[in-house]
Amino acid sequence: MTDRTEIPLDAFYDATRITDVAVSPGGDRVAFAATEYDQAADEAVTSLFVAPADGSRDPHRLTTVAGASNPAWSPSGNELAFLAARETDVERRVGWQDRDDEATDDGTDDETDAAESDEQDGDEGPDESAGDDEPKQQLWMFDLARGGDARQVTDRDEGVRDFDWSPDGDRFVIAARDPTDEERDSLERRRDGGPIETTRLQHKIDGVGWTDDVTTYLFVADRETGESERLDDAYGGGAFEDLYGLEPRWGPTDRIAFTAYRGDRPDDTAVRDVYAIDPDGDGLERLTDGDLTCSMPRWRADGAIGFVGQDPENAYRPSEAYVHDGEGYRSLTESLDRTIAYRGEIAWIDDALYALVGDDARTRLVRADESGAVERLFETQGDDRAIAGFDVSADGSTAALVLSHPREGIDVYSVAADDLDASTEPDSFRRLSRLNESLTDEFTMPEVRRVEWESDDWTIDGVVYHDPSIDFDADGPHSLVVAIHGGPMSYDEPEFTFAHAALTSRGYVILRPNYRGGTSRGREFAEVLEGRWGTAEVDDIVAGVESLVDRGWADPDRVFGYGLSYGGIAQGYLVTRTDLFAAAAPEHGIYDLRSLFGTDDSHVWLEAEFGLPWEDSETFDAASALLDADAIDTPLLVMAGGQDWRCPPSQSEQLYVAARKQGVDAKLVVYPDEHHNVGDPDRAIHRLEQLLEWYEKHDPARDDQSRSDEFEA
Repeated sequence: MTDRTEIPLDAFYDATRITDVAVSPGGDRVAFAATEYDQAADEAVTSLFVAPADGSRDPHRLTTVAGASNPAWSPSGNELAFLAARETDVERRVGWQDRDDEATDDGTDDETDAAESDEQDGDEGPDESAGDDEPKQQLWMFDLARGGDARQVTDRDEGVRDFDWSPDGDRFVIAARDPTDEERDSLERRRDGGPIETTRLQHKIDGVGWTDDVTTYLFVADRETGESERLDDAYGGGAFEDLYGLEPRWGPTDRIAFTAYRGDRPDDTAVRDVYAIDPDGDGLERLTDGDLTCSMPRWRADGAIGFVGQDPENAYRPSEAYVHDGEGYRSLTESLDRTIAYRGEIAWIDDALYALVGDDARTRLVRADESGAVERLFETQGDDRAIAGFDVSADGSTAALVLSHPREGIDVYSVAADDLDASTEPDSFRRLSRLNESLTDEFTMPEVRRVEWESDDWTIDGVVYHDPSIDFDADGPHSLVVAIHGGPMSYDEPEFTFAHAALTSRGYVILRPNYRGGTSRGREFAEVLEGRWGTAEVDDIVAGVESLVDRGWADPDRVFGYGLSYGGIAQGYLVTRTDLFAAAAPEHGIYDLRSLFGTDDSHVWLEAEFGLPWEDSETFDAASALLDADAIDTPLLVMAGGQDWRCPPSQSEQLYVAARKQGVDAKLVVYPDEHHNVGDPDRAIHRLEQLLEWYEKHDPARDDQSRSDEFEA
């Protein structure tokens, strides 16, 4: 075995990820948003870049002020609009500003605007990055033909959630909250530390905060003046509208599509319908029948609308791509039995719909036609990298893909749309960025291989990461980390992740098991786990570890675990029902479903799968690892987000106390300001430090003399 170089954990600051990609209408340029990390400020910084689609020069950084998202090209291709929470445009700050009672462009008076400017703490709306005295997210626009800095288009007190261009490029449709005077007063009281008052069933949402009764509407705004008109019949609704928004899209026939729910008890259902309305506010039409969770409406050139539809009562059933042709709607991907990838884009090229799907532990591009025939595309992807984003130009000439490769990083590529079905790499395929080159050039990234094993008459697969210096045929068994994906309606595939590289550079082998309940193998594979948490996935994970032990790759006494969300939940079952781990690190998990109910933001999903705790107590108890806590003897590093309302921190506290009560070595780590993730770079690094220290402390291969920090009850 050759020597390895451990990747320093603060190298995390050199990691970059891509969040959005958009191809210009003529296919000659690609815009993308990339998140980097400012070490001095200890924060994530997202910037916009533009690159020529032919790869003739490196990407150009457009924004020098932190924060940018949702890049969208104008129909002419000369402008690029985006959302950002930036200081007010200088054009709006200089010169005499009338403070009389004249109305502003968003329908509020100037005195209110002046007061609000000093109290930008804001509601608990979708953009919680806007704290005290921080600007709200607004719509901005670059004129790339003339150059210069971005120009602010909107100046709304509650910010802008989403937008789209009109077909003529002269207007925008924007989605924005519009409080009444009474609601505005209530928001002010909240900002001043007053009580949270609510009558909503969906009283909070992770990453959003405490909800309120403020309605989100669509507005049509002039691109030059920002003046806007509210479409009174185009408003939001539904339990998760605060999370997903209205998703407005302006179509070629001058109709605007959006998603919302208008039925009874809107906070008690996952249903969202597709609506369409004229830009003058007339002609509202509901296009779906309340039988789906609809998202991502996308217009076809002839006025048909594609969208993603999910069964609102069964999250394990694959979501599908639908089309509404003016007469009715139907699925184009039903025959595939594969789910549309989570938040995966759909797009049209002529009459064909293109979508990203989860397909046998790989995000694949597919094409579906009107007949319902589906064809898998882009064999150039290979088996060792993931598609993390996709877009196509309005003229159908050029596609952009975000590809994530364990050794090469995550980058933007372009390819001629006609070459998407090529069996080998076409000449038009271009790599447009090398965003993680500083990491991949300086440090050795992991090698990856796919593995399979048998479990309960199923063939299960997984992804193994390891340092290239490891020779499984010649070396002895290795310390194994089982990294368990969340969901459980998700899947793992080879991808670039700093945590993987940090662990493999320290000699750990990583197994990411695609257990039953995951969504890339079709409905039957996923539904095995529906309402039966703590069963099939436990068997599959244990069988996967045993398979690597049998191969001689893993030491059965040196197996460790980590995983967030359902990855934490699964570890709760594994440590109460098996002795698989030498030490485990359940993160942001759930361990007692009864006490969870009503304290999280997921009562709709929970009821759909398990019922109600006062009616189906046995079902809830069967899925609660805490009730088997007397079997825990695995050292536990329990981690949680203090503001996590998907898997509340009280769940982690219960598991931690249960372990400590029995004299089991346990440590609780709570990140006070984090939601259902670990976002800030310092916390991401601290998390990795904690994992590595925990594994080292409880590694049975360590010399007993080195155990200087033994647990004291």
